Amino acid sequence: MPVEIGKHAGFCYGVRAAVDRAIAAAKASGGCWTLGSLIHNEQVLRRLEEAGVRRAETEDSLPPGATVVIRSHGVPPETLERLSARGFQVVDATCPNVARVHALVRAYSEQGGTVLIAGSAEHPEVAATAGWCKGPVYVVADEAQAAGISGVDSALLVAQTTLPHRIWDGIVRVLRGRVPRLEVRDTICAATAARQEEAEKLARRADVVLVVGGHESANTRALYDTCRSRCGRVYFLESAAGIPWGEIRASDYIVITAGASTPDWSLKEVATRMNDLEQNVPQETTEQPSVAEPAEAQPVVQEAAPAEQPAAEHAENSFMADVEATLVTIRPGQTITGTVVQITDDEVCVNIGYKSDGLVKKSELVTQDVKVGDEIDVEVVKVNDGEGNVVLSQRNIVNRRNWDALMAQYENNEYVTGVGKEAVKGGLIASVNGVRAFIPASQLSQRYVEKIEDFVGKEMKLKIIEVDKAKKRIVCSRKAVAQEEAAARKKEAWSKLAEGEVIPGIVRRLTDFGAFVDVGGVDGLVHVTDLSWGRVRHPSEVVSPNQEIMVKVLSLDPERERIQLGYKQTQPRPWDVAEEKYPAGSIVEGKVVRITTFGAFVELEPGLDGLVHISQCALTRIAKVEDAVQVGQIVRVKVLSVDPQAKRISLSIRAALEEEAFNYSDEIPGEGMAPAEEQETGDEYATPVDYSAYAAQEPEGE
Repeated sequence: MPVEIGKHAGFCYGVRAAVDRAIAAAKASGGCWTLGSLIHNEQVLRRLEEAGVRRAETEDSLPPGATVVIRSHGVPPETLERLSARGFQVVDATCPNVARVHALVRAYSEQGGTVLIAGSAEHPEVAATAGWCKGPVYVVADEAQAAGISGVDSALLVAQTTLPHRIWDGIVRVLRGRVPRLEVRDTICAATAARQEEAEKLARRADVVLVVGGHESANTRALYDTCRSRCGRVYFLESAAGIPWGEIRASDYIVITAGASTPDWSLKEVATRMNDLEQNVPQETTEQPSVAEPAEAQPVVQEAAPAEQPAAEHAENSFMADVEATLVTIRPGQTITGTVVQITDDEVCVNIGYKSDGLVKKSELVTQDVKVGDEIDVEVVKVNDGEGNVVLSQRNIVNRRNWDALMAQYENNEYVTGVGKEAVKGGLIASVNGVRAFIPASQLSQRYVEKIEDFVGKEMKLKIIEVDKAKKRIVCSRKAVAQEEAAARKKEAWSKLAEGEVIPGIVRRLTDFGAFVDVGGVDGLVHVTDLSWGRVRHPSEVVSPNQEIMVKVLSLDPERERIQLGYKQTQPRPWDVAEEKYPAGSIVEGKVVRITTFGAFVELEPGLDGLVHISQCALTRIAKVEDAVQVGQIVRVKVLSVDPQAKRISLSIRAALEEEAFNYSDEIPGEGMAPAEEQETGDEYATPVDYSAYAAQEPEGE
C-alpha cells in the first residue's frame, strides 16, 4: 500500500501569515476579532478561538475599540476607512498576492477602464477585489458568463488567486474573441497553480486520493474536483476521522493532498495514519499464517506428530525467539549505523541488524566511494516497501543536519549563503546548504530587479525571513542583508564623525542647492554657499561627480541623519592672504564682474573683488565706465592698495597700461611717453585719485 503526499499540499504563505498575525494580535491585545471567518477550516477556527481570536459576522457586532484582523481575502477600501474612523485597531492580514491584485485593478480603473474578474462572485476575495475598482466591473465565473459579456471595447482581466487554471484558460479564450483590447493578467497564486497541477498528475496514477480540508474552502473543493476528473475514488475529508477504511485495499496506491486552508497538523495526522497502515499491512499478511492456524488442522497435526515432535518444535520455536530477540526494532526517521554487504549498479545493500537488510539507492548516498564492509550511517525511510525491503537513505541525514544548522543560524539571526537555481514567477529559487529556498523578487535587491534570471548561478549572502518547518522550506532575503549592512556601515561612519574635523570625501551627485558628498558610507551636504568663497550659480562650477575632495564637518544631526559639510572652509579666506598674493604695485589679470556709475569691480579670484575707479579705467577721460570696459571682459590691472580689514582693493587699468607702455618703450627706442614739457599739468589723471568719497557706494567684499 504505497502512500504519496503532495509536496504542495497544505497551508499557503498568505493563509499561514494571516493565522500567525491573528494569534500575535490576540496575544498583544488580550484577544482580537476577525471580520468574517479568517480561514475556511472549522478545526483551525476552533483553535483560533481558544487562542483568543473570535469571529464577528458584521461590523456592528464588533465591541468598541476592538482589535480587528482583516482576513487574507482582503476587504474593500471603504471597510478599512470605516473601521479606522470608528476607532478600531486594524491589523491588515490581506494576502500579499491578493493585495497586488487590489492595487492592479485600482490603478487601471482610476483611468476609467473596465475590470473583469474571473472567479466566483460569492467568494469574499472576489467581492473585496471588486470593491477596489473605481469604474465598471464584471465578475465572470465560467465560459458561459464570459460569452455574455458584450459592448466592452477594452478591459483588464484578472483572476481570483485560487481559481483553477483550466477554468481561467477557458474564460480567457472566450473573452479574447469578445473584447477587442483585452489586457490579460494571470493573478492566480503560484502556490495554487502548483498544487492543482501536482494533484492532477498524482491523481492520474493513484487508486485512491484523499483530499484533506474544510468543506467551505473554495480552493479545496476545486482541488477535489480536479482529482475526481483523473481518479475514480476520491474522498473529501476534514480530518483523519473521515478516512474511509472500508474502501481502501492493501494493494491500493494512495495519494494525499490538501487545500491552502488545511493546517499542517491536520494533514500530518492523516498522513501518519496512512503511513502506519502502509507499514502494518504487509507485516500482518506475512505473519498471519503462523499466528492463526485453521481450527480444523489442529487435531490432524496432533494425531500425525511423533511423540518427540512437540519437544523438537518447542526447541525450534525457542531458538527462533532467541534470534528475534537479538534483532533491532526500527521506525521511519530513525538513524542507524549499518554495514555494507552488497553493491549493485543502482543500490547498496546494508545490514542494519533487522530481520531484513536495507536498500539505499545510489542517488541517496553521500559517500560515493563506499565499499563492502564499510560502516555507514543511514536513515530509515520505509520499514516495508511492499516487497519486504527496508528503504534507507544517507542523504536524508545530511539534509537534516543541514536543516538543523540553518535553523540554528536563523535563531541566531545569522546570514546564510545561497546559490540561485531557477527564476520562477514572483522570485528566485535558491539552494542554501542543500535546502530549497525561495527569494521573492521584492527581496532580491533594494532596487527593482528587471531580470531575475541574472541571479541564476550567482552566490548570494542571504537572511532567512520565514521558515516552514513542516515542509522544510525557507524564504530568504538578499535585500535585508544589504539594508542591515548599509545600516551597520552608516552607524560605524557616524561614530567616526566629529564636528570641526576635516575629512576626505567623494562627490556623489549635484543638485541646484548643493553637492552630496560620501564621507565613509554616509552622505553629507555641501550647500552651494559653502562650496566657494566667491559667488556660485551652480555646484558644477566648483566640483564634479566622483571627484575626491577634502571637506569640513560643520554640523551633525544624528536624529535626522543630516550632515552639513563645508568645502570652502578647507581653503584660506581670500581676504586673509590678499595682501600677500596681490601686493601694491603688482600687475594681475581679472574679470569685470560688475559696473557702477563710479567704476568697475574686477574679480581677481572667487571671493576677492577690487574696484577700478572710473578715473582709472582708461588712459583718457571717459564719460561712463562702459566706454572703456564691459562685464565679462578680462583686463590687466595694477594693484594700487590693499586693505584686508575693510575688504577693499584699489585697482587701476590706466596704471597697468602706462607701465606696459613704459616697459615697451625701453625695448623700442624712440617709443614711449611724450616729453615732460608736452604733458599737461594739473590734469586729474596726473596723480592717483582719492575715491574714498565713493566708499559708501562700494559694496562690501564677499
